[in-house]
Amino acid sequence: MSKNQIPNNGNNTNGNVPKNEGGGGKIRKPKSSKGSNHPILNTILGVIVIFFLLISAYTYLTDNSLKEQAITVSDLANDITSGKVKEAVVRGDEVSVTYLDNSTKITKKEAGVGLSETLGNLGVTKDKIAAVKIDNQDDTGFLFWVENLLPFLGPLVLILFFLWFMTRQVKGAGMQAMSFGQSRARLTDPSDKKQQVTFKDVAGAKEAKEELSEIVDFLRNPKKFLDIGARIPKGILLMGAPGTGKTLLARAVAGEAGVAFFSISGSEFVEMFVGVGASRVRDLFKLAKSAAPAIIFIDEIDAVGRVRGTGMGGGNDEREQTLNQILVEMDGFEPNEKVIVMAATNRPDVLDPALLRPGRFDRRVTIDLPDRDDRLAILKIHSRSKPFAEDVNLNIIAERTPGFSGADLYSLMNEGAILAARENRTKVGQFDLIRAIEKVMLGPERRSHLLSDKEKRLTAYHEAGHAIVASVLQYADPVHKVSIISRGRAAGYTLKLPLEDKRMQSKNEFLDDIAVSLGGYVVEKNIFGDLTTGSSNDLQVSTALARDMVTKYGMSDKFGPIALEGTGGRAMFGRGVEEKEYSERVGAEIDAEVNRIMSEGYERALKVVTDHRKALDAISEELVEEETIERENFEKILIANGITPKKKEEIVI
Repeated sequence: MSKNQIPNNGNNTNGNVPKNEGGGGKIRKPKSSKGSNHPILNTILGVIVIFFLLISAYTYLTDNSLKEQAITVSDLANDITSGKVKEAVVRGDEVSVTYLDNSTKITKKEAGVGLSETLGNLGVTKDKIAAVKIDNQDDTGFLFWVENLLPFLGPLVLILFFLWFMTRQVKGAGMQAMSFGQSRARLTDPSDKKQQVTFKDVAGAKEAKEELSEIVDFLRNPKKFLDIGARIPKGILLMGAPGTGKTLLARAVAGEAGVAFFSISGSEFVEMFVGVGASRVRDLFKLAKSAAPAIIFIDEIDAVGRVRGTGMGGGNDEREQTLNQILVEMDGFEPNEKVIVMAATNRPDVLDPALLRPGRFDRRVTIDLPDRDDRLAILKIHSRSKPFAEDVNLNIIAERTPGFSGADLYSLMNEGAILAARENRTKVGQFDLIRAIEKVMLGPERRSHLLSDKEKRLTAYHEAGHAIVASVLQYADPVHKVSIISRGRAAGYTLKLPLEDKRMQSKNEFLDDIAVSLGGYVVEKNIFGDLTTGSSNDLQVSTALARDMVTKYGMSDKFGPIALEGTGGRAMFGRGVEEKEYSERVGAEIDAEVNRIMSEGYERALKVVTDHRKALDAISEELVEEETIERENFEKILIANGITPKKKEEIVI
C-alpha cells in the first residue's frame, strides 16, 4: 500500500496482508501424483495393449467371417438344384456364391476341375447349371494378392510399427537426457525488426541510458576503445524497483548495437540435480561466444547470486555451484571481449560480494522511479496505439501518479482502454484514465459491497478524519480525493498526493504522516466512542513508520544519530534465526520511543479534529450523500469552514 493512500480496511479484522511466498531460487520437488510417473513406460504399455486389441479384433473378425460364410460343395449343388443360387464367381479353388436373397457364401471346389464339371459329378443337371451365372476370374489380380497376403502381412506390419515406435521413444528419451544441461536462453536475433527495441522506446532513465550508451558504442566500434588501451566492463548490473524498465533497457542496448541478445532468468539455471545449472551456464556462454558480439542478459540474478555460505536454500549446493560457474566464466580465463553480461535485480543487497568485484559486475546502473516529466514521456509511448477523446490531458495523469513505475503506467493506460471498451466507446476519455489510476493503486470498485447506514456514516467520518488532518497539518501532502466506495480490500480511501516529486522525506513530514494515519482512529474513538477494524491498516503503517524513524533514520531525539537496524530490518543469523543488533534494554527503550511518537501523533490529530469539527461534519455529510469528493469540491468545503487549501509555493521543505 503506497504511503500516498490511506485506506479504511473495513474487512480486515487482523490486518494481515497476504504475502507472495517462495523465492530465493529454491526449487521445490513436485508432489507425486497417482499413477506412473514414467511417460515412456506408459507409452509402451499403451502400445502393447493397442497391439493385442488389434490382433484380437482381426482374428475374431476373420474367424467369424469364415464360419458364417463357408459351405460345402454338396450344399452348393443342392442349393443350385433347388433354384436358390443366382451367381457363382470362381477365383482359383475358391467359389463365392450369391443367392437370390443377395446373401453370400463361400465354398471350395476340387483343384484343376471346373465348377460345372464338379456340379455335374454331384448330380446337378445342365439346365440347373445353365440357370446360374458362373464367372471365372483370373487369380493374378492385385486384390487377389492383397486378400491372400493380408492375413500374414498385417500382423507383421503391426510388429514392425511397434518396434519402430519403441526405438523412437528410447531415442527421444536419450536426446532429452543429453540436452538436460543445455542452456534455455531465448535468442533475439538482431535482424528481427519486430522484436527490436531501441532507446527511443524507453522513456526516462536519462542517466541510465547515458551509462549504457558506452556499451553500445563499444559493441559497434570496439577498435576505438582497444587502441587506447581501454576495456569495456564485462558485467553491467541494472538495479531498481520492480517495473522500472531494467529488462527493457537491456533489450534496447542490444537493439541499438545490433547484436544477438540472449535472455534467461536466474531461476532457469537451478534444478533439483546438482551440476545442471553449471552446465547450462557453460552452454550459455559457449553460445554467446559463437555469436559474438553478443549480450547475455540474466534477469533476477539474485535467484542464483545470493551470498554463499549462509545455509539458505535447504542445503542444496546446486545454487552455489551455478554461481561459482558464473564467476568463473566472467573471471577472464578466456578472453571474451565481445561478450557482455547484463543482469537485473531489485535486491542488490543480497548479492554475493564476488559478483560485484572489479572484473565482473563492476558497473552498476541504478534505475529510479520516473519523475513527472519521465512519467509524461512514458504515458505518450504507451498511448501510441490508443484513440483518445478530446478531453484527455496526459499532464494531469502524470501529476496524479507519483511513485508509479513504468509498468504501473503501462497498466494504467491498458486499464483505461479496457474501461472504455467495456462501456462500448471507441475512444479513451480522461475519466477512464482517472478511474484507471485508482484501480491500479487500490483495485477495482466493489459496488456490490453495500454498507449499512451506520457503517456508511462511520466510514465517511473515518475518511473525513484523514482528510481534515492532512489539510491542516503543514507538512502533509494535500488531499486530491476522498471516497467511501469500496476498492480492493479498502472500505474507503483518502487519496493525497504531493504537489511536486520528492526524492527525500523529512522528519516533520513523517510526523505529519503518522498524525494523518491516526485521523480516522481518533474520529472513531472520540466521536463514536468505539473502535472498529477499519483502522488496523492505519495503525500498522504508522507504527512501522515510527519504528523506522527510531531504528533506521536517526530521527529520534532520545537515540540520536544511530542506526539500530539495517535497511532490511533485523539481521538474519545462521539458518533464518533473527539476530537483534541491540540489547533487550535498548529494545524496551525503542518500544517506549515508538509509543511516544505515536502518542504525540494521536494528540496532534485529536487537536485538529476538535478545532475543525464543523469542517469534519461538512465533509462527512457530503461523503454520505455523494460517496466521492474530488479535490475542487473538497477545497470549497475547506474554504467555507475557514481552512486555506495548500498551494505549491506554501509547501515548506
